[in-house]
Parts: sequence; structure tokens; C-alpha cells
Amino acid sequence: MSDEARVDVSVDNGIARLTLNNPTRKNALTLSMTEQIGEFCQRVETDLSIGAVIVDSAGNYFCSGADTRDLAASSEAPASPEAVARTSAVYGSFVRVGTLPVPTISLVKGGAVGAGLNLAMATDIMLVTPDVVLDSGFLARKIHPGGGHIRMLGRSMGYQQAVAMSIFGAALSGEDAVARGFAWAAVPAEELLDTALGLCRLPAADPELARRIKQSATIELDSGLSWAAAVEVERGVQMWSLGRKGSKAWEQKPGAPTTGR
Repeated sequence: MSDEARVDVSVDNGIARLTLNNPTRKNALTLSMTEQIGEFCQRVETDLSIGAVIVDSAGNYFCSGADTRDLAASSEAPASPEAVARTSAVYGSFVRVGTLPVPTISLVKGGAVGAGLNLAMATDIMLVTPDVVLDSGFLARKIHPGGGHIRMLGRSMGYQQAVAMSIFGAALSGEDAVARGFAWAAVPAEELLDTALGLCRLPAADPELARRIKQSATIELDSGLSWAAAVEVERGVQMWSLGRKGSKAWEQKPGAPTTGR
């Protein structure tokens, strides 16, 4: 693999940023990059000062999926331990991103295909450019989707949309994705990072609370929990947050609104 293929990492004011840096291959994921993604996730999991994560890319394309040279090698002996290890490394990397304990945002420009779309879908929020191409891509390459691809499509858009993309090969623009609830917002490429930083402001300022809310969101939204059960899930954590805040913090300041939260 090319030595230039890597992942760049930075942490600033409670926001960790993961940048795919393999632009000559449209940021295709190499095995070394997946290892670095795992190391990044380990840092986020253990550094309690981090309250939000941004996943973006160098160049003008988000991610074209797994490196085709790895896919070709796996096609020679797909049942071999080596082939299983290669695909597991790629899929395991975005599963790690998808299970991070803090809120996550992907900044998707140019395109996201196959495993690259999986990585984008693994984040909690997708910000896209209006003309981005979001493409399942597996069918066009004559291979079955992997990494829970169909499930993630269905989680965001429902059965019909998941089938349209994974079986019929339909692709979405950024504007289409927002209209269908697949992405949060479509903004020009030069505004992606500032928009993400604005969204990250509150969780980055209170990482402890952001992690607690993310945990509750995962429990409530991924399990089909009833409303009554959700009330109980939230009860103890809200009581913890009230105790942490303390009664004096509720004292009204001159000019402050009188409504509660």
C-alpha cells in the first residue's frame, strides 16, 4: 500500500477530528488506515475531555470504500483467514466509529461509495454538499453488500429506500439525501467544517453530559424501547444531571428567561 495513505488526527477544545488522507485513491480505506481509525477510537473512548467527533477527508472526495487492491486479493480466496481478516478490519473500523460514546458527524463531499458510505452512515449526523454522490456501489461491483450496509440504510430511510439503493443501485445527491432524512444538512464544501464545529459546540463544552445523552440515545433508539421504558432509562441520568448542576445554578439572574428546561 502507498505510504501516503494515512489518517490524520487532531483534538481541540473537546472536539476530536479524524481526517482520511489518501486523496490520490479517493480516500480508499487501506488496512493501515483502518488500524489508525481503531487507535483514534481508543483515544476517544478513554479521553473523557472529548465530547464530539468530526470525520472528514483530505481532497475533494470523502471515501471510495475499501482499497480495491485488498478486494482483489480477497477475491482470490474469499474463504481464507487472510481474506476474512482484511474485510473484518475494514468493517470493524467503522463499527468502532459507530459505537463511539460521543456524538459524531461526518463531512461528506464529492462522493461516498460502498464501505465509504458505511463509514459516513456510522456517524450520528451526516453533513453533505448539495452535489455529493451517495452510492451503495456494491451491486455495480458485482459483490454483495457487507458490514451491515443494508441495515444502516434501512435505519436512516426505511425499507423502500434501502432496497432502492442496495438492490436497484439508485444513488442520492446531497439534496436528495436531506429531503429523504438520510443527511442532516447540505451546505457548500467550504462551509462543512464550520457547520460541524457549530453543531459540536455544546457537547464539546460538556463532554460528560454529552456522553451520558449519547448512551441514552443508543439505548432508546436502537432497541425499539417503549415510551414508558424510555422514561425509566432517562430518569436516573436526569437526576444525576440535576444533582451535578446543584440548586444554586437555578437562581434567576437579572434579565434571564424564567422558563425551565
